Amino acid sequence: MTDLLEKKAILSLGGGIRLPEGYVVPCRISHSTAGPGAGFGSVAFAFGGFRVKKSVSYDSGEFELHVAEDGKLSLTRGGEPFLAEVTIQPVVRHCPEQAFFNLDPRCMYHCAYCSSPLLDMSEDKHLSTGKIMQMLDESIALQNVKAVSFTSGVVGSIDETIGRLVDAISAVRAKYPDMPIGVEPYVGSAEHIRMLKAAGADEIKLNLETPSREIFARVCPDLDYDGIIGFLKEAVQVFGKGRVVSNIIYGLGETDGDLREAMETLCSIGVIPGLRALRVNRINRESLTAAIGEPVPVTPERALAVARMQKEIMQAHGLTSKTSGTMCMECGCCDLVPFRDL
Repeated sequence: MTDLLEKKAILSLGGGIRLPEGYVVPCRISHSTAGPGAGFGSVAFAFGGFRVKKSVSYDSGEFELHVAEDGKLSLTRGGEPFLAEVTIQPVVRHCPEQAFFNLDPRCMYHCAYCSSPLLDMSEDKHLSTGKIMQMLDESIALQNVKAVSFTSGVVGSIDETIGRLVDAISAVRAKYPDMPIGVEPYVGSAEHIRMLKAAGADEIKLNLETPSREIFARVCPDLDYDGIIGFLKEAVQVFGKGRVVSNIIYGLGETDGDLREAMETLCSIGVIPGLRALRVNRINRESLTAAIGEPVPVTPERALAVARMQKEIMQAHGLTSKTSGTMCMECGCCDLVPFRDL
């Protein structure tokens, strides 16, 4: 199991997967407009209870997919054996077993690591509630959908964006009353948090983004670090302990001590910390370099070490990722998830 956990860390942080010439992926290729894979076609690969979503192409890749005569799939890395057997998991919408909708990739904020607002406008979905419900109905008819989640860039104003999220959540809750619903918004008031809960959201993710105020000021110049902490406290009052998650991106120049301090702060108020290793790509490299200089890649060894620290701190505060049934903790494709992967 440890060996496979290490391989998940290597695979998730590594480059793309090259497909064999002529191979047809047996499910829809995901084209995400949010998260680490925004702007790239990707596929979810599963092995030994783990899963990782990776960009794929027929041209190049750090890893290579192989198809045996009996149809079994395996991965090599630089031509050397890496995983003896993998399977491809269908992606519902952005995630396996979950319909995760990004209402609008455009955003009026300028966070240096975020690829979503930098995508070609052809990737801009501008999803209406009607379109979301049509897509969700189609997905439920064809696949096992365990949860529905929503996020959005902030377009126009925070109030307008929250209004769109509330409308979409309300529609899902009305038609699918037992469906777990998660929401990952940017909020501007405690009332926004209460509105999302009243609409039918079960869980909320308000991202602290970085463990360091100094780095935060450089990579999220339009946002308010202490304001986010305040909203997280409010969210725990509204949604409950263990039903609030906050992503922390690492690899921006912080120390492990910075990470520990930030996770202790979040856990002490009942918030599950989500650790997200920085992914640098052709879309966000220029803005990242302008903000923090040349990024130092996160190594698999560091990813494993900080994930173990994350689990230790969560345990000390009586938190587990298993109370989260939506969004990133449930998906597990981009991160090492305590209490699930380790």
